[in-house]
This record gives sequence, C-alpha cells and structure tokens, in this order.
Amino acid sequence: MTKRYTLFLALLAVASCTTAVRHDGPVYLDPARSVEERVADVLPRLTIEEKVALTHAQSKFSSRGVPRLGIPEVWCTDGPHGIRPEVLWDEWDQAGWTNDSCTAFPALSCLAATWDKDMSLLFGRSIGAEARYRKKDILLGPGVNICRTPLNGRNFEYMGEDPFLAGKMVVPYVQGVQENGVAACVKHYAVNNQETKRTATSSNLDDRTLYEIYLPAFETAVREGGAWAIMGSYNLYNGQFNCHNKRLLLDILKGEWGFDGVVVSDWGGCRDDDEAIFNGLDMEFGTWTNGLTGAASDSYRNYHLADPYLQRIADGRAGTKELDDKASRILRTIFRTSMSPEKHFGSFNSPEHYDAARKIAAAGTVLLQNNGALPLNIPDGGKLVIIGENAVKKMVVGGGSSSLKTNYEITPLEGLQEAFPNAEIIWERGYVGDTSTSYNKVDTGQDLSESRSPSQLLADALSAAEGADAVIFIGGLNKSKGQDNEGTDRADIVLPYGQDAVIEALSAAIPSLIVVNISGSPVAMPWADKVAAIVQGWYGGSESGRALADVLTGAVNPSGRLPFTLPKALSDGPLKTARQYPGIQEEGSKWWQEYYDEGVFVGYRWYDKENIPVQFPFGHGLSYTSFSYDNARLSRKALACAGSFPVDGGNEEVLKVSVSISNTGGLDGAEVVQLYVAPPAGDVERPVKELRGFEKISLKSGESGMVTIPLTRRAFSRFDPDAHCWVVDPGEWTIHLGSSSADLRTCATVSIK
Repeated sequence: MTKRYTLFLALLAVASCTTAVRHDGPVYLDPARSVEERVADVLPRLTIEEKVALTHAQSKFSSRGVPRLGIPEVWCTDGPHGIRPEVLWDEWDQAGWTNDSCTAFPALSCLAATWDKDMSLLFGRSIGAEARYRKKDILLGPGVNICRTPLNGRNFEYMGEDPFLAGKMVVPYVQGVQENGVAACVKHYAVNNQETKRTATSSNLDDRTLYEIYLPAFETAVREGGAWAIMGSYNLYNGQFNCHNKRLLLDILKGEWGFDGVVVSDWGGCRDDDEAIFNGLDMEFGTWTNGLTGAASDSYRNYHLADPYLQRIADGRAGTKELDDKASRILRTIFRTSMSPEKHFGSFNSPEHYDAARKIAAAGTVLLQNNGALPLNIPDGGKLVIIGENAVKKMVVGGGSSSLKTNYEITPLEGLQEAFPNAEIIWERGYVGDTSTSYNKVDTGQDLSESRSPSQLLADALSAAEGADAVIFIGGLNKSKGQDNEGTDRADIVLPYGQDAVIEALSAAIPSLIVVNISGSPVAMPWADKVAAIVQGWYGGSESGRALADVLTGAVNPSGRLPFTLPKALSDGPLKTARQYPGIQEEGSKWWQEYYDEGVFVGYRWYDKENIPVQFPFGHGLSYTSFSYDNARLSRKALACAGSFPVDGGNEEVLKVSVSISNTGGLDGAEVVQLYVAPPAGDVERPVKELRGFEKISLKSGESGMVTIPLTRRAFSRFDPDAHCWVVDPGEWTIHLGSSSADLRTCATVSIK
C-alpha cells in the first residue's frame, strides 16, 4: 500500500466521520428533513423567553428569531399589489433607500375582473418573486373581503362581491406567491367590510350569512390554496375582536378548516392580553400604533404577547400549551420560507414582471358599452383629445398601506401617446380633483396645481375637442381621503369633483364621446345612454397606461368582466338602515354595532331578489368580437346527493357541465363562460341564482371550443345554522350558462333526489 493511498483512506475516513456528525446534528438544521420533523426537533431547544419573543414584533415589520440556534427573524411586507418601500425600524417614515422601488401590479379589483385563474397565478408568482428578492418572508395579502357596500374605502384591494369568484381567484395567487418561499397572508379575516369606525365596530350576523357569504373565500384560500398565513381584521365579530376571536380563529379556522399556518394580527389589531394568549393569535404586530401612528421604541416589551405573557406564565395564569402551539406555527412558517430546503432568490423590477403587470391590467379592463366608437382608429396626422385628471394623475402613490414607490408609472395619456406617435394628442384637464402628489414621503414628482375656474376648464375642453377624430374622457376616483382609500369610506357612489356635469356637457357636444372610468369601486353612471362607449379601468400599476391603450386601440381584445354590480344609485342596494351601515351606538355598549340584516342577499343576489334594474350587472363585459353558446350538456341528469353533510365536506365532484362556445365575430378574443345554479322552490329563501363556476376560453375568429365546468356537492348547498351543517335540497335544479349574471344564454336541469 503506497503512502499516497494510505493518505487517501485517511481523508476518506475523516470525510465519513464528518458526514456522520452532520447527520447526528440538530434535525432542524437538516433541510432534507420534513418541516414537521424540524419543528419537533427545535421546539424543545427553545426557552420560554425565546418562544415568547417569536410571537411579537421587534420592529414595525419584523419579529425576533432565535440567534443562538440560527433561527432567523421573520420579515413582513405590504401589500397585495407590490412590495412596500422600506420604513424606519420604529417609525412609519420611509427609510430613504434608493433600491426599493418595486414593480406595481394592478389592484386586486382589477385582478378579479380578469376572471382568469392563469392571470392570478402569474400575479402571485411575479409579486412573490419580488418579495423574495427583498428578503421578505410574509406578504401581507391578498385581500378577499366581500364588497358588501360600494362605499367601502378598501374595495379596490379586494376581489369583488361574490365569494365563489373571490375564492377561485385567490387560490392561484396564494400558490404563486408561496412557490417563491414567501407566505401569502390572506386578509382581513373576517366580515371586515367597511373603513368607517373599523377598529370600534362589531359585525353582527347569523351563521348562515357568515358561512355562505363571508367565509368561503378564506376557506378556499386555506383548504385549496394551502395559505401559510392569515391576518385578523380590526373589527369585532359578534362582540369580540377578530385578531383574537375564539369562534373565528380556534373553532373555524384552526378547527373546522385544519389551518396549520400562522395567524398574524393587523397592525394595532391586538387589544387584550388574555384573549391574545388563549384565542388563537400567533404573531402580534403594530400594537400601540393603531396601525398608523408612531410608538416608543420600548413598546415591543409591553405588547400583549410580550412581558404580559411571560408574567402570566410565571404566576400561573397561563400555561405553555398555547405558547408551544404558537411557536410551532411560527417555526413552521420559517422552515417553509427563509429556512426552506429549496433556496429562492427572486427577482425585482424585471422585464417579465412589467410585462405581467401590463397583461393583467389589460385582461381586467372591462368594456361596459360600445356603440362603434371602439377600438380607436386615429390616422397619422389625426387628432385625439383626452380630457380628465385621471389621464395624467399617477395612482400608485396613496390609498393607505397599498401605497408603493415605483421606478415608473405609465399614465393613460402617456400610453395613448405611445400608441399614436404620429397623431396630434391634446390633453385638457376638464375638472380639478386631488392635486396632492405625495404619500408617506413618496412623491410622484408631478405638479397638478390649477388656476383655471371650473367653467374655464370645461370651455377649454370643449374648444379643444372641435374637429377631433376621437374624444376620450378619463376620470373616476382616486386614492385620496373619502374615495378608494384605507381608513375612510365614500359618502356616495356619485362621481366626485363635478364630473357628471362635465360628462353631460361633453356628451351633448360630442355624440361619439368615450368615457373611461378609473376606480376600484362601483360608481353611478347617469349619463350612460348619452355616450358612445364606456370602459371600466382600474388602478393598473406601473403599466396602467399602456394596458389601457392596448384595449382602447384593439391591440388587446377586451375580456374583463365586472367583479361587482354597478347599480344606478346607492339607494338601490341592500343596505337601507343605519344599523346595517355604518352601524349604531347602542346604550350600554362600548362598541358600535352593525347588523347584517340583509343576510345572504348581497350584490347581484339582492338585485335579483328584488328585481331592481342596474346600470351594469355582475359579470358583465363586452368584446370587439361576438360569441355564441350551444346547448348545455350534463354528465348526469339526476343526482342522489340531497341531505346534509359536515361543514368540512361537500368538495367531491358530482356533476360536469359542458357547453360549446363559438367565436362568431371577425376578431380573435376570449369569452368568460359563467355558470349559475338556481335552486328549486323551498321553505328556505335562497338567492335566485348563484355563481358556481367560470372559465375563460380564447378563440380565434370562427373557431369553436368546449368548456367543461365541474360542480361539487357544495355547489348545490345552503348552510343550516341550527344543525351546523351544509344541506342540499331535493328537486329540479337549473344550471344556467352565460356571459353575465343577466345574460344567460343556455340552461339545463338536473334532478336531485
């Protein structure tokens, strides 16, 4: 044996010993082990003090790790539409970084308007990659609260009025985010449907309404999407704060749904020591700040889940059972994210992300009305006149916690200038809305000051429009106080800043007027029958202007659909009394009380029930082409699934519904096939019909395709609050298929026995 070979064997032995030592070391550091094995290994290594430290913030957006054991901190970030700029450790002011300008993606109301699960997955993957690049572990989004009232200031952050639509759209978003090793934190759980007195109002409702309308999107996010985090909301539910509401967190979320992730408080949403300990909250953030204002740097020791928790354990008022559960959930989150065996590095401000933002914004743009004015056809040397403040106002900055700092934001005016480089394009303001250009020390760099009177602004707009090949009014809402804004609700659905009068005057002089409404919430359109075309745009993010131009010019055939109803007037809706909204102060009660007396009849369910005409129905949207529906076909004509089943059941498929769709127009395009289920007459009042399936299909001109939509037992069920179970009623059920809730093209019946 040579000396060289002897040395080789010695080195091999050392290597073998090193390998053995590595495998005999802490299991929690071995990425090959399962998450549960790693949690079980590290938990007994922690002291009580270290476990408690995991459960509360150490800064505005982070919580402590365990440095002694190599367990990293947990870092959170707003928000659902882009990665928030960095703030100072103990303050809300910007940290002044120069490398935290993100890609701004469209608001979630726009994502919901795509009715496209592939777009939702693209959104989630893209924003998740941006969060991972910025080393964030929990993305505070998406939001899925129901649009109960069009006045809610945060409707633009949510996914519309229908729980089925919101549920199916949230699942790919969650999965896309978590593919990047970032936890999606679905919010705001639950029945959080207004900003007025949001931290002092109890949402009071019966179990049927809770389970049929306000829980399904959260349930789907957890059970189908596998969400790793849930954020509690500011309000109370039936008298107890939601960030430590026993019924919502322990009984339903962690009990019935089997949620194994972390419950995160909204910033300032934790209000009580004992409830925070015993009622299911896992991570406490923002206490003493009410989510908005500053707090002393030593306040973290005084959080409900900090020194008060340690004191309760020390004197026997609390044990360690709840603490071990909280610590296990937090560790599970860490092992799924920053200590995941698969290393994710993410990407930031990439061309692919800007392209995704543009595609999503265009796919969500809704063509509400078109009398031949669209798509635009402006010849070289032609004249295009654009009127309205929202054509130039940058919308990414403002609105609350969704405010972003971006490298750029393309306005509608800029998008149309790019689309028609050889045309004369004139912009006139038309009205003065919000002249502010900064929020939380992020400034757009614009100057929106104006010295002209309203009458002069209108006169100048009318003068500029003379001889134009096309005139577009671009107005709507913005993210200022009292509009689409966190912390405040709107006063009405009437357009602000006198825009209705401006549109009326323009339409009288310009019969071919095109109106583009930019908003995240429904607005009244009393002038609808006086204009040639109406387009519902949204807060579209960095590429908003280009996406809008894509649709207006026909580069993208519009395929967006409304995720909520556009009523003619606020008074037409289901909320009729102060006790329904915004709530009342009852004698002897510390909190405002809000009663969901309308029950399950929210959105189109209400308008169907009362047979009230609307401006544009839920699910409505036009195309530059046309589609026909062949008769619906069912995989079975009869089902034997009547009766009751448990709250965690009913997800088995019982029926397939198929329909042939043909593109009968002259352009390629996409149709959203919507399936509504109508129940038989019975003793329990039910909606006339409910959305239970949808698919978007792209077809070339003259092409046909088959759409098949599966239905589960749950699709036919109602919730029985007395028996606490789901119930399917026997009888003849009608399956409707169509292009909106009011445009039903074909149907079939199924007998349930």
